[in-house]
Amino acid sequence: MTAPLPPPQQQRIPLPLGEGSGEGSAATVTLPESGATAMSADPSPQPPPPKGGGDCPVSLAVYIHWPFCLSKCPYCDFNSHVRDSVDTAAWQAAYLNRIRATAARTGSRRATSLYFGGGTPSLMPPETAGAIVDAVAAAWSLERDAEITLEANPAAVDRERFAGFAAAGVNRVSIGVQSLDDRALRFLGRNHSAADARQALRLARRYFDRYSFDLIYALPEQTAANWRRQLRGALAEAGDHVSLYQLTVEPGTAFHALWTRGDLATPGEDAAGGLYEATQDTMDAAGLPAYEISNHARPGAESRHNLTYWRYGDYAGIGPGAHGRLTVGGMRHATRQHRAPEVWLERASRPGDPLAAEQGSTVVSDAEAVIEAVMMGLRTAEGVPLARLAALGGAPEGIGAVLDRGAIARLAAAGLLADDPDRLRATAAGRQRLNAVLAEILR
Repeated sequence: MTAPLPPPQQQRIPLPLGEGSGEGSAATVTLPESGATAMSADPSPQPPPPKGGGDCPVSLAVYIHWPFCLSKCPYCDFNSHVRDSVDTAAWQAAYLNRIRATAARTGSRRATSLYFGGGTPSLMPPETAGAIVDAVAAAWSLERDAEITLEANPAAVDRERFAGFAAAGVNRVSIGVQSLDDRALRFLGRNHSAADARQALRLARRYFDRYSFDLIYALPEQTAANWRRQLRGALAEAGDHVSLYQLTVEPGTAFHALWTRGDLATPGEDAAGGLYEATQDTMDAAGLPAYEISNHARPGAESRHNLTYWRYGDYAGIGPGAHGRLTVGGMRHATRQHRAPEVWLERASRPGDPLAAEQGSTVVSDAEAVIEAVMMGLRTAEGVPLARLAALGGAPEGIGAVLDRGAIARLAAAGLLADDPDRLRATAAGRQRLNAVLAEILR
């Protein structure tokens, strides 16, 4: 799975590891003054914000990182590795140990979602997935209708494995299709064919109530007309959710080496913008609008797990290189686990040491929390309630030290921020230019 963004590339906050013209003119977005506490009605409830010295949130999401892949794709900068063999029993024991250790740190919570990411978690034995689901349910209270997602590679699934994952409790799969064109798949270094991808989607429809798939666009020489045709063809395979990522060239990847030598040309900013707009138009017409920059869903079918990230809720990241945000003792902590798989396995297997697998854990200040919540929340169509930002900042006036009120007013007048007195919300045009918007409004 990839996480590139429309140009200009958005600054990224570490996660566990997932248009048209502007709206209105002369908009009046205002930040709450001291003492203001009202929040607009929200059809999608936000997680309760952590409060300094106060109670911890009652819910959290859980992310499990499986770092192994069949091969390394040339565009991928995720923490994924190829190994000749994996001691799955040892890895299962280490995951269970870390789940118990993390739960001892957080105390009683309600787990609303569980996400197996990677890497290629469809390579893990379904029995391992089942043991992890059971461990999460035992460590925290797993909601009856919890969303349990597994990422899958079309080259690493079959009828027996999908049946096993469904029996283990997985109720949603996200399939790394990337393209339904064999030539594009070869360019992207994928080890599956378009026929393999379609077969994987057929199996997903058979075994899971919900499924999603990823596509990568903005490939060399790709035109908007060509992409529209490809996307319309892919929509024939879609369920209620699709993720669409523009190809970005990340440092340290094989594509980056080609790009620096001048052997790889990607679409320029104007062409990439046209491709992004063609994406939005096509998906809107199909009834799958963007609820986040790269994610599209029918209303009510959004990824609940990823909404926890974008709404800046608590999430536990477990596995090599996994990041988390956990509120403990009224303080929000940014956690990061050891990145190297073998180092993580050795440390995660240590009994009685709750922090053994962590490479770092730092307290997130009120100002940092506001910045992170804005950076994540503005990726979404719903934006961020201003009252939530005020609570994160410790006081309504606290967010004034982080957000530039004058810049917000200017961008609202320009149609890049919405005319919404209760939320900080980017318009469709603003989300397309989010990097520039954030550079203006964050002090």
